[in-house]
Amino acid sequence: MKKIMSGNEAIARGAYEAGVSVAAAYPGTPSTEILENIAQYPSIRAQWSPNEKVALEVGIGASLAGARVLVAMKHVGLNVAADPWMTIAYTGVNGGLVLVSADDPGMHSSQNEQDNRFYARMAGVPLLEPADSQEAKEFVRLALEISEEYDTPVLLRITTRIAHSKGLVELGERKEHDLRPYIKDPKKYVMIPGNARGRHVAVVERLAKLARLAEEIPINKVEMRGKLGVITSGVCYQYVREVLPEASVFKLGLTYPLPEDAIRAFAERVDELFVIEELEPFLEEQIRAMGIRVKGKELTGVLGELNQKRLAVSLGLEEPPPAVDVPPRPPVLCPGCPHRGVFYVLRRLRLTVLGDIGCYSLGALPPLDAMDTCICMGASIGSALGMEKADSVWAEKSVAVIGDSTFLHSGMTPLLDVVYNGGRTTVLILDNSTTAMTGHQDHPGTGRTLGGEAAPKVDLEKLVRALGVRRIRRVDAYDLDSLRRAVREEIEAPEPSVIIVTRPCALKVPPGRPSVVDEAKCNNCGLCLRLGCPAIQEGAWIDSHLCRGCGLCREVCPREAIGGDADVQS
Repeated sequence: MKKIMSGNEAIARGAYEAGVSVAAAYPGTPSTEILENIAQYPSIRAQWSPNEKVALEVGIGASLAGARVLVAMKHVGLNVAADPWMTIAYTGVNGGLVLVSADDPGMHSSQNEQDNRFYARMAGVPLLEPADSQEAKEFVRLALEISEEYDTPVLLRITTRIAHSKGLVELGERKEHDLRPYIKDPKKYVMIPGNARGRHVAVVERLAKLARLAEEIPINKVEMRGKLGVITSGVCYQYVREVLPEASVFKLGLTYPLPEDAIRAFAERVDELFVIEELEPFLEEQIRAMGIRVKGKELTGVLGELNQKRLAVSLGLEEPPPAVDVPPRPPVLCPGCPHRGVFYVLRRLRLTVLGDIGCYSLGALPPLDAMDTCICMGASIGSALGMEKADSVWAEKSVAVIGDSTFLHSGMTPLLDVVYNGGRTTVLILDNSTTAMTGHQDHPGTGRTLGGEAAPKVDLEKLVRALGVRRIRRVDAYDLDSLRRAVREEIEAPEPSVIIVTRPCALKVPPGRPSVVDEAKCNNCGLCLRLGCPAIQEGAWIDSHLCRGCGLCREVCPREAIGGDADVQS
């Protein structure tokens, strides 16, 4: 039986068929749908973890207990999980463990476009890269088999295009795997220096064995056609086949370690050799180090996502497309978003806003223009403390903003740092009761698990108090006057403070009564437009189909020219 599946769906199916029994992740585009689909298979115990490090540590524990395990995250998530990742490369595994890294060339939904293939090379573990949905499914099984045979975690690297594009996938049956017995072995699993030195030797020896595997594994295959040769992998293979149909192609599925002998043999059979890969010259540099002459990044560059058109232009096969002056269409906060009023108030107060990762990152864009920094998950609080340490005046001139999911991901430790090191930082936790940016996933503060079961719900106020913060306030995100007053008072306080700004995501609750402009009162002052709400149009008009009835525009209108339907009609 065949079914059309995205790469993420296929990976989930591959985990099911390969006998995975434990899966963990933190949601992050483009990887989110992997766990959402795995959760549909009752035979796999799947969970959202508070962050990627914890997800991998859960996976490590399940592997030690003998289970087959899949852990998934977006590329920057592996930065968070890098500590256990680098060490499990030393300890090895018991049950097979595959970590899926979903990279984002072109930064469609990310703060950078780092190339996570280097995490495989740095850790000394095998790297698999599927080129379509069928391979995405099959490579999960293969990764688990390699993991168990060679006693290693395996990095399965996909990109946005593989994660979200769809193709036909041949479905199979699930093959159950009994738990492998756990054997106590401190020299293998306890990474104190004396043991770790021996395990590093094991990593080097394992890489030599994997290099021999790379020479013979079927997913590294040569397709001879003409005298122009291309070495490629992943989605770039699809682009090469379309743009250079007559070229001979060495398609790599296992991209680390590389099959040096096979690459040399391929190079001898062609007159000219290209390496086509996105982002960094990961393959190209290793092949050049073999003494093989290739062309690569001087043609395609290291920036952004490739596609058929861009590849053809890079190779001189097509003229660059004419420049088209297309008006930009940046993303905006949804109508009724509870974050909108927060940034409106912070901008009016002329505060420096240390931001974080979430929907509220859009508070940096016009017309709100209210966020000054956005670095990584949890950085807002630590950065605010750092500014204060550099010059104490910043305590009254800046605030940190962070969402509820991000706070539970990595905001607790920097808030503890504020308390411990005598900071006065004011933190706004924007609690919309979901992980909204990646599609409304649950987290420890929502009271539900990935599978929809009821779970203990974290009380943010009690949690913050337990971290040592004494000044804690709750404010309704739609009450701008109360929010403005709370911020003013807390930035002047002589100790750290937290304002929990609450209101569910507008897409998770029914809309309220739409607002309407009373044209007789409106003088087109434009203050409502500064909210940046898509429902508010130029010319004193509100689109009732978009309006969620949050009432923010009514609050900011100085002439009371905006009300609900009944208000205007009366």
